Amino acid sequence: MNGYSNSDDHQPLMYWGSVPLYAAHVLVIGFVVSMIATALLMFTGVAAGLENALAFSSVHVLKGEIWRLITYGLVNRPTLWFAIDMMMIVWFGRELEKFFGRRKFLGLYTGLYLLPPLVLTLIGTWFPTQIAGQTGGFGLFIAFATLYPNVGMLFNLLTKWVATILVGLYALIALSGRDWVSLISLAVTTGFAVYFVRHAQGLISLPSMTLRSAKPKLRTLPDLKSDRPERTVGRKESPVGSMAEVDALLDKIAKSGIGSLTSKERAVLDSAQQTLKQRRSGRP
Repeated sequence: MNGYSNSDDHQPLMYWGSVPLYAAHVLVIGFVVSMIATALLMFTGVAAGLENALAFSSVHVLKGEIWRLITYGLVNRPTLWFAIDMMMIVWFGRELEKFFGRRKFLGLYTGLYLLPPLVLTLIGTWFPTQIAGQTGGFGLFIAFATLYPNVGMLFNLLTKWVATILVGLYALIALSGRDWVSLISLAVTTGFAVYFVRHAQGLISLPSMTLRSAKPKLRTLPDLKSDRPERTVGRKESPVGSMAEVDALLDKIAKSGIGSLTSKERAVLDSAQQTLKQRRSGRP
């Protein structure tokens, strides 16, 4: 993990006078502008049409309206929960950006923003869903609590306990109202936030997949020429044994040494060695 650093990636994105502005602040400014625009459109009576065109709907996304995966967060009605969400992005997002750097922070936020509608699109074939105005502030709080679990908050409660209580409370609210969309979004957001931080800390890694070679490894046959008794003239050569017989002889050598082989076993192994050499050289 990089931690706090003097690199440009960990410094403010810009300054407004003497006030430093991070990417988290820019996100909040954009959402506030969208909230003001939504409120004005509600006043003029066209907000419903805008929401129908921009809000996420798994049915419409599956029909090709993929812009809804991005525009759903721009439909923000003015509510107290929206204000709380913006404060979460400012407070916790700013600290996460300082610690991880701007690029990793934006990667975290992009995942929190896009994963819920993507998952809901996957299950939309069987269970049509729709959402609007989700901004990812709660996911940033979960990431902050994972990174700093022992920081004190309200009433001296540690962040890890506050996060646990809120996740459990939201889950119970969704279950009691059979709000499967909120429950799935909560699970995806919480799981990704925890995974992102733990992966950045090096505590979780993706499983590596290595493909086995389709060709079996050739076993090297020992050279028996120096230790092989001379053959009697006119003696018939022993036929090449099967691979199973050769493997058994190699195992015997590994356990008891080459001196444990009988003259017949040496002949079989030597014939297998000669045959293998002929195959490699291309001779019949």
